[in-house]
Amino acid sequence: MATQLTDVASTKTGLAFQSGTRHGLVTRLTNILFSSYAVLFYAFLFAPIVLLVIFSFNESRFPTHWTGFTLDWYVKLFGNYAIGQALKNSLIVTLTSTALATTIGTMVAVAMERFGFRAKSSLDAVLFLPIIIPDIAMAIMLLAFFVLVGMQLGLTTIIIAHVAFNISFVAVIVRARMASIDPDLAEAARDLYANEWREFWRVTFPQLIPGILAGALFAFTLSFDDYVITFFVSGPGSTTLPVRIYGMVRRGITPEINAVSSLMLLASLVLVPLTLWLRRKGESS
Repeated sequence: MATQLTDVASTKTGLAFQSGTRHGLVTRLTNILFSSYAVLFYAFLFAPIVLLVIFSFNESRFPTHWTGFTLDWYVKLFGNYAIGQALKNSLIVTLTSTALATTIGTMVAVAMERFGFRAKSSLDAVLFLPIIIPDIAMAIMLLAFFVLVGMQLGLTTIIIAHVAFNISFVAVIVRARMASIDPDLAEAARDLYANEWREFWRVTFPQLIPGILAGALFAFTLSFDDYVITFFVSGPGSTTLPVRIYGMVRRGITPEINAVSSLMLLASLVLVPLTLWLRRKGESS
């Protein structure tokens, strides 16, 4: 009887070991498959970008045939008047719209987080519309609005359009930062006889600075890279850099286009991580 019980126990132990081995093998295979899929996905996503940067240094004018390394295309790019004017327009639009959107978005975030009023839920829903609505739909609506009010298309209409879609992004980022601020600090300031104005500037605003800067950098990136909305609401003499690049692409891709695209990519690679770093710094503080 004892021998039979020992055999049964040994059999169960062996089956459990085999089951555990199979389970471990399946887990390892699953991890390998998912890791391979992730690697292939990112390779498919970023390989064209890497090739674009590499061929911006190509000596040949043809983008698919490598003949040697050169910086001539970057030299020609900085000497191109049309691209320089488009960059100037982009910087005017981006800096102006970022300043306005950051100011308005911060005020909206403070009002939505601190105060209660009747239309708060409706305004909260409207605030997310520019984030949800496709760019093409928003571009058509803005163009129809400018035509309806008889406004001439140009840099002013581009700035208004960029402010319109950037306010929501800034407000969301600043509001998330404000929600993490300890309300006891404001109450302590009021207990020390500080009015709301002084309490905001001395206590709340310094803690909002990382969120405000993150929202401003995010708005700057969105505004500088925008093409769809800008294309619809721009007029003569107000061509921005993304619109100019698209016009050049229609006549054929050259290393000069690869060079300007690489510089825009570099700017985005600097601004986006900086935005994320500021947000994390604000959350950790």
